Order: sequence, then C-alpha cells, then structure tokens
Amino acid sequence: MEMKHYSGWFADFDSREFFNGVLSVENGRVAGIEETGAKRFTWNDRVKLGQLILPGLVDAHVHIESSMLMPSRFAHQAVRFGTVATVSDPHEIANVLGLDGIRLMIKDAEKACFKIYFTAPSCVPATSLETAGAVLEAEDLKQLFAENRVVALGEMMNYPGVLFSDPGVLSKIELAKSYGKTIDGHAPGLTGANLNTYIKAGIGTDHECSTIEEAEEKIAGGMKVLIREGSSARNFEQLYPLIDKYPDMVMLCSDDYHPDDLMTAHLDRLIRRGVDSGINFFNLYRAASLNPVAHYQLHTGMLNPGDPADFIIAEGVDPFRVKATYIGGVPVFCEGKVEALLPDVELLNAFHAPAIMPADLEVKGESGKYKVIRVWDGELLTGSETAQLTPSEGVVPGDVKRDILKIVVLNRYKLAKPAVAWISGFGMKSGALASSIAHDSHNIIAVGTSDQEIADAINQIISNRGGITVTLEGMGKTLPLPVAGLMSTDTAMEVGAKYGELSTLAKSLGSDLKAPFMALSFMALLVIPHLKLGDRGLFDCDKFQFTTLTAD
Repeated sequence: MEMKHYSGWFADFDSREFFNGVLSVENGRVAGIEETGAKRFTWNDRVKLGQLILPGLVDAHVHIESSMLMPSRFAHQAVRFGTVATVSDPHEIANVLGLDGIRLMIKDAEKACFKIYFTAPSCVPATSLETAGAVLEAEDLKQLFAENRVVALGEMMNYPGVLFSDPGVLSKIELAKSYGKTIDGHAPGLTGANLNTYIKAGIGTDHECSTIEEAEEKIAGGMKVLIREGSSARNFEQLYPLIDKYPDMVMLCSDDYHPDDLMTAHLDRLIRRGVDSGINFFNLYRAASLNPVAHYQLHTGMLNPGDPADFIIAEGVDPFRVKATYIGGVPVFCEGKVEALLPDVELLNAFHAPAIMPADLEVKGESGKYKVIRVWDGELLTGSETAQLTPSEGVVPGDVKRDILKIVVLNRYKLAKPAVAWISGFGMKSGALASSIAHDSHNIIAVGTSDQEIADAINQIISNRGGITVTLEGMGKTLPLPVAGLMSTDTAMEVGAKYGELSTLAKSLGSDLKAPFMALSFMALLVIPHLKLGDRGLFDCDKFQFTTLTAD
C-alpha cells in the first residue's frame, strides 16, 4: 500500500502545544509525523488554527442498546462526529438473552466501521429481586474474557454484594483480575468506609458521580471518574471542573444515548461545550480520547509511530467540527458521507407476556397516604414522596390534576401479575407511554393517566414483541424494536426520526421531561436510589428491600 500524507496542525499532549506537520500513513499504520513549522502555539494563545489532525474520540462507557441501534448502525452514525471507538457494556441485551445476546452484539460489532470494545456484564440480573431473561455467573464470563474485544468487567452495580463479600460477586472480580482486566464501578452516592471497601476490591472507575465532592472523594481513593453526559443523566455541567484539576483521572462517556441525540452529535458536542466553558483543550481532549485508550488498553491508535492510523480531521478547535474520520488509514467518514456498508442483522428476542386487561391494573385499598415515586428531569435518582389518595368503589386511583400517575411493570418473560405503583413528575394530562426498555431486566414498563390507556399501551408493546409506544383514546403509535425488544434493524437516521416523533407525541400529552422515554426506562432500576418499581413490586433502594404501597 502506498504511503499517504496528511498536512495540518497537531496536538502535542506532553508539551501542551500545537505544531504544524505532516502525518505519514503506510499499510494502515502511522509511519510518523514530521514537524514542518518552527513556531508552536499554546492553548492560551487562542490562535485560529486551520485543519487539525487528532486522535479519534473514544466513548469510555456506553450501552449501545440504549441508542436502539445495533452496534454497526451506531458506529455508522457516530463516525460522523469523530468517534473511532467505544467501550460498550452489553448489559442490557445480556439481561434479555444472556451469552447469546452478547455474542450477537460482538458479531455485529466486528462488521462495524469503527472499533467497538466490550465489557463482560457483571450483574445479570442486576439484582436477584427482579425477573430477567438470563443469569450470568463467573463461569459464564470466562468465555467472554477469552474474546479480544472484551477489555474489562462491566460496571459492578451490586455494590452491596461487594461490601458484604457476596461469593458470586467476588468470584467475578477475582476472575477479571486473573485475566488482567480492569473493573468498572457503579456506586452512586457511596462514600466513607463503604467507598474504601468498594475501591479496595479492585474497582477502578465510576460514572455515577453527580457532585464535585463525591467525585473528588472517589478520585482521592484512586478511582477514575467518567463524566457522563447522556440523553437522560447529564453531569457534565456539574463535574467539568474536574478535567483541569485531575487531567489524568477523568474520562468522558455517554452511558445511555438515544437515537435522536445521535442524529446531531456525539462526544464532539462535549469538546465544544468544554471549550466554551474555558477548559484547557489538551486536558479536555485527553479525557475524551487518550485516557480511555490507556485505561482500558485499547488497540486504538493515538497517532504514535506504529499505531493503527485511527484519527480525525477537524476544522479547528473553536469551533470544533469534524470533517473526516479514519480507521486503520481508511476514510470511513469524508466529505459529508459515511464510506461503509451496513451489514444484515440477525433477529433474536425473548417475549412471552400475554395481553392484559385494564382490570388487571386495579389497586384495591382504603383512603390513606400512599408512596409516590418522584422523577426528576435529567436524573437517575428518584425521590420518595407520599400523597393522600381516596378510593372509588374500593379501587385506589391516581390523580392526574396533582400529577400522580399510575406506573406499571409487567414481566415479559412469563405470565405474572402486573406490579403497580404511583409516580409524579411526568406531568401527563392524557394518554399513556410504554416501553420494553426498562433497565435492567427490560420488562415492560408503562405510565399513564388511566388503566385503559396503560393497558392499551402495554398491549401495543406485546403485539410488536418489543418497542416504545404512545397511546391516546384507543389510538397508538409504536417504534418496533425486534432485536431483544431493545434495538431496531433500521439506520440511526430512521430510528432517530421515529423516536423523535414519539418523544414529541409524549410531550404533547403534557410531559415536560426532556427525554420522557429515557426517564421511564430507569424507573425500574432497583440499584439506584431512592424508590423504584420492579416487576415484583415497589422497592426501597435505600433499604434494599420491597416496600408497601401505603405510607402508613
């Protein structure tokens, strides 16, 4: 293969200077960079640089399933924005289909137009207190650690299991260590002695920090903090000062990123926001590229001699706009076009729930105070409130006027009674929303203003064997998700457009949440405080036990 040359400005991350030079690429690898100009510029010079050649962006933690796209489709869109690699936790599909689902993801990723690495899911199911489609023990994970694309043990959400030395949890941690793999964490709000125990177990990252104080305590203990800015949980604004203060201890990630957001940007938007916020560009870019490659030991090029020629060409640093993306020296995005074909997709699913009736959702009870889940926009944490509710003919209703709606979780894997509770914060005045995306076990979850509306929405999901839906007065609109009830086979632009339409419909029902379906999907996540609803009932995440609907 002939030598190719690319001229532009480069970033020296050691000296923190920009220099002019020529990149030489041969046989898909970096042959070298020749510096051609005597004058270098620092970030403080604020010069208007021309064409900039940089290592590609790396999403340090993402559940690709949350984009509702197969890995190949996710990559096909993300390369437009300079992403060359992701560290993906296939935890979502693993909870539905186990090892078969993970292998499906890996197989599809091998055909993608950028480098998708995986972590071995550590918590399938996330807890023993909900019904999932699979169980993965340490013995199962051995098969995954033998895969070249598996670079770490996925986020250890079961932090009580770590703190109380659960044998199954510890065996997974020790297995990862034996393979020389890093271990990702998930410990929202964990501090003090419990945090020290968690870190000493060998857990090296956390992406759940929501305050500077929490993040700094974890960094002081040796953890690397992943600043998350996804479609629902958004922590960049609170945490970005960490980037300049601890440049070697911070990475950027999206965690859960919906398809309508991926239509317009990926990590590149955080580069622009960071520059606007006054963050040193070299620290910011290190968090978005070099740090995850080093931490996870990814086989992704950083423009060093001999590296795979994975790089991007940007118009400049202010504003930062990607013009081209190269993987192994091959242009995968150039002149506004993605130069890659989309592979065929294999369909796998697990869906066995029968249709329900409105009467199945009734709650019998007396007048009194009932517990209410409180959702906050952009947060995975929920509140725990109470409300006085009065039954009609022995059935306890919600109260749409007070924004107290009914929330339902229905087991999708086998015949079971629906779990029902109340929630505030969705703000809907009519209709219902339902989804087969309900972290982490992905049972059917729905919220609505009446039992009839909720039953209609849930039955739409069942008839499609997965998807997201909006119903109103007997009419429904659904985005089918035939792969595990989590992903579509369509392109990012197609799925993004359909999802955007459904989000608009959801908001037309009265919800002012930025991402109502994303918010709904986390209301069954029992490992994040404070009050959630699983398929077996209302759950107090602080006490880590089921609780009653009544507050008395």
